[in-house]
Amino acid sequence: MTRPTPKDEEIVLEPKKYIISSTDLKGFIEYGNDYFVEISGYNRDELIGNPHNIIRHPDMPKIVFKLMWQRLTSGHDILALVKNLAKDGRYYWIFTTFEPIKNANGEVTGFTAHRKKASKHTIETVADIYKKVLEVEKKEGVDASEVFLNTYLKERGEEITFVNLMDEIYKF
Repeated sequence: MTRPTPKDEEIVLEPKKYIISSTDLKGFIEYGNDYFVEISGYNRDELIGNPHNIIRHPDMPKIVFKLMWQRLTSGHDILALVKNLAKDGRYYWIFTTFEPIKNANGEVTGFTAHRKKASKHTIETVADIYKKVLEVEKKEGVDASEVFLNTYLKERGEEITFVNLMDEIYKF
């Protein structure tokens, strides 16, 4: 599937609607609610069976997804601010709760995500951090961007991780 060319045009989300999807263990989409289909601009057949990263915006640092996958595959949920790319090239910011799906034996069998419109405060707080992390990532790679992100957060005077940062921002 050809990736769209990003446009500097935001899709305004409805604050009371959730975008919901689920994937298998490898990140291939198994389900998307009607709002996910509507906002992404893809039809259901284009989404189901494809990797969830078809909606990943190039402004998103890869380290965010690396940290997310580490946490999810270890059986824990994670909150994250994500900028997604619609089929027509427009973007939308969402605050997402990612959760592992477990079978009766407690084994992770897939993942689900509930997304809602991100607040302006959240976007303003995190977008600048993402931009700096992405610059490092493009020049030096994902490992260097992780070091940069951890150092950046520690320089804020707090012993805080990316996961804790997302939890704190979510409270606003």
